[in-house]
Amino acid sequence: MTRHEHHKIRHSVVLRMIEVLRTTRITPHMQRIVFGGAELHGFLSAAPDDHVKLFLPNTQGEMVLPKMGPNGPEFPVGVAPSPARDYTPRNYDPQSNELTIDFVIHGDGPASTWAERAKPGEHIAIGGPRGSFVTADDFDHYVLIGDETALPAIGRRLDEAHAGTRMTVLAEIPKKADRQPLGSQADFHVTWLERDGLAATESRLLEQALEKLSLPAGDTFYWIAAESRRARSMRQYLADKRGVPKDWIRATGYWQANGDDDEDE
Repeated sequence: MTRHEHHKIRHSVVLRMIEVLRTTRITPHMQRIVFGGAELHGFLSAAPDDHVKLFLPNTQGEMVLPKMGPNGPEFPVGVAPSPARDYTPRNYDPQSNELTIDFVIHGDGPASTWAERAKPGEHIAIGGPRGSFVTADDFDHYVLIGDETALPAIGRRLDEAHAGTRMTVLAEIPKKADRQPLGSQADFHVTWLERDGLAATESRLLEQALEKLSLPAGDTFYWIAAESRRARSMRQYLADKRGVPKDWIRATGYWQANGDDDEDE
C-alpha cells in the first residue's frame, strides 16, 4: 500500500477590504462575483477547498468589522456587527489581482441575499484563509462528492488537477439548469444528480450514487462536502462498509439542516 501524505499549511490571517468588479448569474442558483482592490495583493489560497470568511454589510448597510483583542476577534460594543460567512475562493489570479467567488442563491441568508443584489463598486471584507489542507497527489483515483454548495471547490479542484489524474464527480443540484460547464486536464467523469423539487435535506441521491459506484483497482481518495449529517453519513459508509482508511476520506459539512451555520455557500 502506498503511503499517501497530506499536508496542512497555516496562513497568517489578513483582513482585507475588497470591491465588487462584476457579477454573473452562471446558473439559476449560482451567482459568480469577481472582486478586486489593492488590499487583495498577496492573497494566497493553497488548496481547492480552502475557506475565507466574508464580512457583509449589517442591517443598517454598514461594515462593522472585528479587531483582534486579548480573547481573539472582538466587535465594537453597541453596534450590529457585520454578518460573516465562509466561502471557497473559486479562483485567484495574481496577474490581474482578481478573486472569484461563487455564491449559491437560495432565497434567504445574508450572504445569498447580498450576492443576488451585489453591484460593481460595492465593498465587503474578507479574512483568511486560516489554513490549507493539501491532499496527496499520488492516489490512483479521486472521487469528489457534493451538492451545489460544493461546486466551487469541485470546479477548482478539476481546474487545478494535472494531466493523467483520474477523477470521478458525483454532483447533486436542484435541477438540470444548474449544471455547470466543468473542465480539467485530468481524465474525469461527472454524474449530475438532479433533485427536481426534492428538498436537499430529504435527498439521498448522493448516498445512492456512492453505494452504486464501482471503481477500478487502486487507491482512491474520497472528498465529500454537503449538509453536515449527510456528509457524516457518507464518510461512515465508506469507512464501515467499504473499509476505506480514514486518511483517504475528507468529509465536511458545508451547511446544517437546522440551526445557524457560518458555512453558508
